[in-house]
Amino acid sequence: MAEDHATIDGAPGAPTESWSDAAGPRVRLARRGRPREAGDLPIVVLHGWGAHIEAVESIVAPLAAETEMIAIDLPGFGESAEPPEPWSSREYAEFVAALLASEGIGRCHLIGHSRGGAIAICLAAGHPELIGRLLLCDSAGLRPKRGWKYKRRVAVAKLGRVIGLLGPPGRKLQDRMRSRVASTDYAEASPAMRETFRRVIAEDLAELLPEIKVPSLLVWGDIDEDTPLWMGERMAELLPDGALVVFEGAGHFAYADQPGRFAEVTRLFLCEQPRQATGGDPAR
Repeated sequence: MAEDHATIDGAPGAPTESWSDAAGPRVRLARRGRPREAGDLPIVVLHGWGAHIEAVESIVAPLAAETEMIAIDLPGFGESAEPPEPWSSREYAEFVAALLASEGIGRCHLIGHSRGGAIAICLAAGHPELIGRLLLCDSAGLRPKRGWKYKRRVAVAKLGRVIGLLGPPGRKLQDRMRSRVASTDYAEASPAMRETFRRVIAEDLAELLPEIKVPSLLVWGDIDEDTPLWMGERMAELLPDGALVVFEGAGHFAYADQPGRFAEVTRLFLCEQPRQATGGDPAR
């Protein structure tokens, strides 16, 4: 699920990059655009595992014509520093909440893709006062259904850890066994981030979804193999105010597979509908 997509041409305005260590690890931020109408909220974009600010450019650029957009290299990704210890999605969410406070952002709309979606779920459930609306794209957060192939990989990995205790020859054999069964995301992660990967991949955030009361939209590719469509359908059932939009022919990167459609859906949900609901009054 590592994400790396090229930036698009013709983007309105250049992003302003900055760095912050106010919330802990030093991270890179890019802010772009400005509110078009009174009451518009900034939109914060959280990328998935292995990604960075540039990977979500096709989300940020079209919406920058409507409101302020903020993208973050989450700790351990892009040019940002790694977390000081292994984190779960909950620790990432607390970091984002602290970062928003340090940047003077009291309330925002939130877009999360893949593992960024899991962080967004934790943030919306734990800090509802910060979130206006929530949009999840091909989000992680539910425990996948495991078949015999997965169980075989787990058994091989456990055996490898035992063999690794036998000294240098055992560790060499363990490395060979790990290379056969480890996912690409795990194999490409730094040693420090591998424990973080193990933590987030084992999460099941289903119990948090009923706690999210803000309007929520799920955008899913119908041929997503990393977070299959049944996950989006289940999340829509659990969210009190959730709806699901399925992009036919799109995979795990629905926002990049069909960028024009995604831009229109997000503009309507995060910009036009809030304006219609409040009449431009930020107090409503």
